[in-house]
Amino acid sequence: MSDNLSSRKNFTIKELPITERPREKLYEYGPKALSNDELLAIIIRTGNKEDTAIDLARRLLSRDNRGLVFLRDTTLQELIETKGIGKCKAAQILAAIEIGKRINYLDALDKVKINEPSTIANLYMDEMRYLQKEHFRVVLLDTKNQIIVAEEISVGTLNASIVHPRDVFKAAIKRNANSIILIHNHPSGDPTPSNEDINITNRLLEAGNLIGIRVLDHIIIGDNKYISFKEKNII
Repeated sequence: MSDNLSSRKNFTIKELPITERPREKLYEYGPKALSNDELLAIIIRTGNKEDTAIDLARRLLSRDNRGLVFLRDTTLQELIETKGIGKCKAAQILAAIEIGKRINYLDALDKVKINEPSTIANLYMDEMRYLQKEHFRVVLLDTKNQIIVAEEISVGTLNASIVHPRDVFKAAIKRNANSIILIHNHPSGDPTPSNEDINITNRLLEAGNLIGIRVLDHIIIGDNKYISFKEKNII
């Protein structure tokens, strides 16, 4: 969009040339031709007396220098703190983001074969690195080391009382898993394992050996870095 148009106030998107209206531009050229501002404006749909939908989109994306990454991790409260964004528009944005996350996640899981720890770490890094609490999950694998599903076991400070072998292996038995990989995040960003992390892992290793479902690894996700218990010879 040209500078003179973007600087005008109290105009509507209908006043823009057809080639600069986000929805019409998408019809004509497809979604890839649109900027981040324009795509977000289509989700927002309408502006108000002071701002167009594009203005609101720019305001949101300029709140944080991460741009779209900010939206990926934002909350309802953070969105409605932006002038011009009410609960309805915030809900539309969050719903669109969540659909994108789920599509990416399902696509990533499609017949993924786990040959090394980095495969699991890369698969879950973007999803788990920004979580504000510790999430403990178990990734279930078939006989070909392909992912069946990932089950969330607990949320909160990791300790033996909330990560019980019964809960971990119940999911594995139900899905006929051949083996499992443990994975959890450290909100601090530092993936260094604590004594509790090691104790829980050893406990689950023993339980897995008894049941006949191997624990192949325990991955701890930090801020764009990870630690594999297998690579560190902890297990």
